[in-house]
Amino acid sequence: MTYQCFTLDISDKVAHLVMNRPAALNTLQPVWWRELTAILRRLQNEAPARALVISSTGKHFTAGMALDVFGAPGGVTLDDASAGGRANIAPQLADMQRAFDQLEQLRLPVIAAIHGGCIGGGVDMACACDIRLATSDAFFCIQEINIGMTADLGTLQRLPKLIPEGVVHELAYTGRRLPAPRALALGLVNDVFETQAEMVAAALQMAHEIAAKPPVAIWGSKQAIHYARDHGTADALQQMGWLQSGIWHSANLVEALTARQQGREPRYDDLPPLHSFEEAPYTLK
Repeated sequence: MTYQCFTLDISDKVAHLVMNRPAALNTLQPVWWRELTAILRRLQNEAPARALVISSTGKHFTAGMALDVFGAPGGVTLDDASAGGRANIAPQLADMQRAFDQLEQLRLPVIAAIHGGCIGGGVDMACACDIRLATSDAFFCIQEINIGMTADLGTLQRLPKLIPEGVVHELAYTGRRLPAPRALALGLVNDVFETQAEMVAAALQMAHEIAAKPPVAIWGSKQAIHYARDHGTADALQQMGWLQSGIWHSANLVEALTARQQGREPRYDDLPPLHSFEEAPYTLK
């Protein structure tokens, strides 16, 4: 399938999604949102891959929201001239937030490989990924405050769970850039690389390591980590018991041990496809 804003390659159970509008600084335009949503839905439902790497092209990972998202044909109109118009802002924002919720909730881990600027909506996107790698010249910027607004697509909700809250306040209030070395020291990124090629290669290597593990156990780990992030320890441990009782598969343990004894790579079942209820081929009788 051909996309206007992305290229998607799936090889050896690893998906590599590349933002490919460098001349537009990979800004988040209306078609970008539609294509991202469609791609994520495919990865979620068809389960053709076990890990996803997101990288980009050109000068910046992304320069953030494109101005033509608001007001242009196919975009979003935020009408603050009336009470009714303002009442529509919340559900419209929720609709946009769902794209990054969808990214966070994928059944497969997501690795963001970030170079250059990760600005505005790009920070929202990066925060919804599981793992972030960066080049030494990369930086993060909560750009919204610099254009007179509050970030509203997830940065202010997810970033305080990734780095110290005081730093989030600093970045959100000043619009300063957070350079990659400081992001590494704070734990926002897992590693920093001198070149983009080295970073993407490391991201794909990590994705292949993940893809070699049992997908259902990877999914369970992701669920447990996210739940523990948002709940107390006692609740998270209780949830872990319920989760493990649902995904426990002795055959995976046997396969891991057998493969090790035989000196080969283990072979695990893929996650089965999901079938959307609303797309089910059901006819009234």
